[in-house]
Amino acid sequence: MDVFEVLADPRRRQVVQMLSARPRRAGELADAAGMSPTAMSRHLKTLLDAGVVEDERVRDDARLRLFKLRPQSLVAVQAFLDQLQAEWYTQLRSFKQHVEAKKR
Repeated sequence: MDVFEVLADPRRRQVVQMLSARPRRAGELADAAGMSPTAMSRHLKTLLDAGVVEDERVRDDARLRLFKLRPQSLVAVQAFLDQLQAEWYTQLRSFKQHVEAKKR
């Protein structure tokens, strides 16, 4: 699954948004999102597999895992949006020139 497919799900976008603030445990994410730990686990696995998030063990307690966002994984999304914005800008500039030429 690529990043766009992964982020198509609103729950996974919600997880990404929460992780953009700070790393969190799976249980904390599940509580904040109002979903079961099992459902959160499935979403986190999908995000992990796509490379959008990464996990690390807490040093003092190996049972705990902290999930954090991998911002570099969203470079493709940003590049796509930048390209789209450039195309829109070009089309709007062309439309503006067309309208201004008609006024003359």
